[in-house]
Amino acid sequence: MKKREPIDNAPEEDRDEELVVAEEREEKTGEEAPEPRLPADADALQDLNNKYVRLYAEFDNYKKRVNKDKEELVRYGNESLLYALLPAIDNLELALKHGACDPKTGVVQGVEITLKELQRTLEKFGLTRIGALGKKFDPAVHHAMTQVERGDMEEKMVAEELRAGYRYHDKVLRPSLVAVSVKPKKAKAAEAEDEYSAQNAQYNTEENIEEE
Repeated sequence: MKKREPIDNAPEEDRDEELVVAEEREEKTGEEAPEPRLPADADALQDLNNKYVRLYAEFDNYKKRVNKDKEELVRYGNESLLYALLPAIDNLELALKHGACDPKTGVVQGVEITLKELQRTLEKFGLTRIGALGKKFDPAVHHAMTQVERGDMEEKMVAEELRAGYRYHDKVLRPSLVAVSVKPKKAKAAEAEDEYSAQNAQYNTEENIEEE
């Protein structure tokens, strides 16, 4: 007769009881008693495990979103303040332009020193000026206000900077207001005439070749 092993998950008294009952049944019938059946809770356990995994994943995503929002709040927390200071920088630059005729006066020098110190301080907080003059027009950082005919530069270049633009870290805080270069009308007409002449010459050459 095969000796039955106690069930590990059951309490000690229950296992002994089941063992005794199984042995008595074997003695009476001469057959091996069937093993005691465990509750069919495997599906319920798997369902609980799946719910736990989903809940953990959702909570992990929530923590990541909160941390990202916190980092952005710290990184861009001074955005409103810096934006409010831009008109003051514009006014100081205008004052320097108007005083360019007599740059050695004390007032002009004082404004220049103040502007440089302010710009240097704001750079420490992540504010930088966007390069514009002489650059290729970029709609991501430049806002075109007008077009200017320029024969000394290519088309779609920034010919004039009407108002400075600024970045705050990697974000465009204010785009530059610019004038974009276009070729003069006479130059365009000359280019079109040259192109027509070249096409006409090529056409005549092809006709001569066919005749030969």
